[in-house]
This record gives sequence, C-alpha cells and structure tokens, in this order.
Amino acid sequence: MQYSKLGKSDLEISKIGFGCMSLSGNTKENEQIIEKAVELGINYFDTADLYEHGENEVKIGNLLKLKRDQVIIATKVGNQHRADGNGWDWNPKKEYILSAAEGSLKRLQTDYIDLYQLHGGTMEDPIDETIEAFEILKQQGKIRYYGISSIRPNVIREYVQRSGIVSVMMQYSLLDRRPEEESLELLQKNGIGVLGRGSIAQGLLVDKPAASYLNWSAEEVAHAAEIVHSITGRNSSSAQTAIRFVLQNQALNSAVMGIRTQAQLEDIAAAVNFPQLTVQEMDLLLRVSPAHYYLAHR
Repeated sequence: MQYSKLGKSDLEISKIGFGCMSLSGNTKENEQIIEKAVELGINYFDTADLYEHGENEVKIGNLLKLKRDQVIIATKVGNQHRADGNGWDWNPKKEYILSAAEGSLKRLQTDYIDLYQLHGGTMEDPIDETIEAFEILKQQGKIRYYGISSIRPNVIREYVQRSGIVSVMMQYSLLDRRPEEESLELLQKNGIGVLGRGSIAQGLLVDKPAASYLNWSAEEVAHAAEIVHSITGRNSSSAQTAIRFVLQNQALNSAVMGIRTQAQLEDIAAAVNFPQLTVQEMDLLLRVSPAHYYLAHR
C-alpha cells in the first residue's frame, strides 16, 4: 500500500480508502473483510451518521475498536434524521453538529474522530456557525481535523477561504471530471487534501451493463468502458485502471472505494502496485471524457 499526507494535517492515509457504507455481510464476513483490509495496508475508513440510521457507525466501531491505534476513522455530519424516522433534513447548525458529534463518538466507541466532515453544504448555510462548531470540537479534542464532502465549487471556495478544513471529499472519475474545472487546482494550491469517491462510476467502467450516467448517454458510457478495458493489461482489471486514472491526478490523496467482498478488496487494493498509466494510455482516456464536456452540456 502507498500513503500520502492529507492536506495540512498529519494524517498519513492509504491511497485506497474503505467506504464503509458498502459493508453488507454478516458480522463474521465483515470482520474478515476488515481484517484483510488492514492486513493489505488500508488504514482510512470512512462512514457517516446518515448511513443505516447510525448503525453503520456502530458496525464500524465494533469492527475497529481493537485496531483503533492502527486506523484513521472518518465520519460525516449534517443530515438529521426526523423523529418519525421518515427521512432526514439538512442541518448544518452549530448546536446540532456539537450534539451529533457526541452520538458519533458513542457509536464508534472512540474518544476522538480523526476526520469529521460536513456531509454536504449550501451557500444558504450559516457557514461561520458551522465552522465554529468544528473548531470547538477540535479544541475539545473530540475531533483531530475537519473537512467537507461536496462537489459544489462555490461551497468549496467558501470553506477554503473561511475555515481550517484539511480535506474535501468529492466524486471524481473518468466519467465525472467536474472537479478539474474549478476545484482541484484551488485545493492543491491551498494545501487541502482530496478524497475521491465514485472512481469506477457505480461500476459502469467495470462490469455493469451500460446505462446513462450524469450527462453521458448509455452509448457513450459503453464506449468509455471499452476504452478502459482496451488498455487494461492481462494481469490487471478494469477497476484497477479506473482507479489508477483517478490517483494519477496529483491533487488526489485517496480513492475511497465501496467494497463488499474479499475478492473486490484484493483487486482494488492492488491498483496502487501498478506503474502509472503511460502518456499514450492517459491520452486515450482523456479523449473519452474531455474536461470541457461538462461545461458544454450543462
């Protein structure tokens, strides 16, 4: 496994992160896959209080409590479940964030959260109040660092200018290069780390039947998958190629992947062991999804 420092923090995170929302097996199966992930060098585990009404945090707390000194635990806040259990509402207010952090700490069975992320964000939020909540939690030692999970350039810019975020989690793949337009250069310039999600575009670049995706037609998606497959070597996989494309961007610290089986885990973790894609391979991939595509199709 390879590692990189997340922004201005002292968190050395694995180039492959584990997206915990995907864990769906029984307790024994989940124990085995987490054990194997740690064995393979994955140390970044990402969850959220929204997932499974908080039960995903409970699950991760149980699975990682004996490995706490070996792992980096990240969770998210901002989506408040309704009292009747019917959905949730966006709540970035200080009082709620401080209260929600206590719940996450308890469910995760830990005294501190390594990376606490705002799970979204809009320009209508009380941003200074939101930032104050994270700063208070940091001063109290309940979180080590904080970041946001957002694809919105205007929101990202506000937090870059006004807060002490160390990271931004955003969707980024061959089929979604929007971050290249306004965000990645800004974040890299300001020493803020990037956590990529959706690297294989919901499996469409790997093994799922072609379907429309964002502004792409099913035919365009099929063509992109064909190109990925065509440059994938005999001893590698399409998933590894898609992940290598993401990690080849120097702004990216980690590709956070949803992993359900040990076979998937071993395949994904091995992506970092291959050399970088060649200039010719990158040229083929970049022709599939020119960055200006999204500007032209908004």
